Amino acid sequence: MRSVLSPLFALLFSSAILLMGNGLQGILTPIRASMEGFPEMAIGFLGSAYYGGSIICCLICPHVVKRVGHIRSFAVLAATASATILLQGLIIYFPVWVVLRIVMGFCFAGISMVLESWLNDQTNNATRGQVLSIYTTINLTVITLGQLMINGASPIGTTLFIIVSILLSISTLPVALTRAMAPAPLLEVKLRLRELFKTSIMGCAGCFCAGMANGAFWSLGPVFALESGMPVNSVSIFMSVAVIGGALSQWPVGKLSDTMDRRKVIGFCCLLAGGMGLGLNLVFGHSVAGMWLLIFLFGVFTFPLYSLSVAHANDSANREDFVEISSGLLLIFGIGAIIGPLLASKLIQHFGQSTLFLFTAIMHISTGALSFYRITKRERVPIEEREDFVPIPQTSPEVNLLDPRSDENHQEDSSEVKNIVV
Repeated sequence: MRSVLSPLFALLFSSAILLMGNGLQGILTPIRASMEGFPEMAIGFLGSAYYGGSIICCLICPHVVKRVGHIRSFAVLAATASATILLQGLIIYFPVWVVLRIVMGFCFAGISMVLESWLNDQTNNATRGQVLSIYTTINLTVITLGQLMINGASPIGTTLFIIVSILLSISTLPVALTRAMAPAPLLEVKLRLRELFKTSIMGCAGCFCAGMANGAFWSLGPVFALESGMPVNSVSIFMSVAVIGGALSQWPVGKLSDTMDRRKVIGFCCLLAGGMGLGLNLVFGHSVAGMWLLIFLFGVFTFPLYSLSVAHANDSANREDFVEISSGLLLIFGIGAIIGPLLASKLIQHFGQSTLFLFTAIMHISTGALSFYRITKRERVPIEEREDFVPIPQTSPEVNLLDPRSDENHQEDSSEVKNIVV
């Protein structure tokens, strides 16, 4: 393990600092917006703007990196993100925040693409699975730590925005000082929905549902907790409990899906996540203990959904198409994450804050029903013909090259340009 991590320490350290800042800014934005009196639709729109910036980045960033290189791109994106979060703390005005959230989503997605491209280039077929597991663990852990950092100061004021800026600035140091050779250009990703639907309708539906539910949860979950009567320090714990639940369930749920029809596991996860959402809708403002338990179980069942859907889609595809399909499914996840906060905030505007998880329940139950319907329409892929489940973070298309299931498609020659059309 030490021999695997030593050459990657600088990159993983940069990633950890960056994701910690991402965790803090992700929870700070909706809380501060709520305290400033932004309406629910406005807060939902801010969440959609962030994910919109991420999708734009997946389409544009590869060309930027190809032109100026990885280190310069990383430095520019980190500096821009650092300035953006400071402006967000200084200018409390909704139209300005929308633009800043688009820029922030663009920058974080771009930085993730650069880091993950570098990680992939520094690994080989024997170590790629270990590196992806370590990277996923770091992702979940430091985002949780970042969320908890909101308890270090009041969301009113600029202190927490400054802390995010500091973290983003520091994250550039290990990369800027590294002596490692820059990797090949980034993936150039295009979205071809017809081809994805032909491969797996259920994979597309599962990723879209995951995007809708996760986008609504990350954008509006902190406001849900605040409106239920929780103090700010409990809001960060509320969000972190869901992440911990998802982290604990990824491997058990995934390994279960390796032994049976994955659509059944997707269906049951969706139905159970829907049940937890209905429960959260009912106990809102009545039982704090009930909310803690239900949000933990919500995380247990909803967060594995993206990785399960990617695994199911690739069960039906040729192995050499793995990266193409997974990258396209990530963009479908992003489209769902744009739409989810808007629809959820509209529902909240008319029926109250408690209906946030009623919205996620509708999404999950509908997808669960579709999953069981698809079982009657298409035979499952034999277990011996499938690849093993691997949990994948929803960061950038580059992370799919770290997945050991894509080994046969991996190019060891780092000078080759990787053009992926999805």
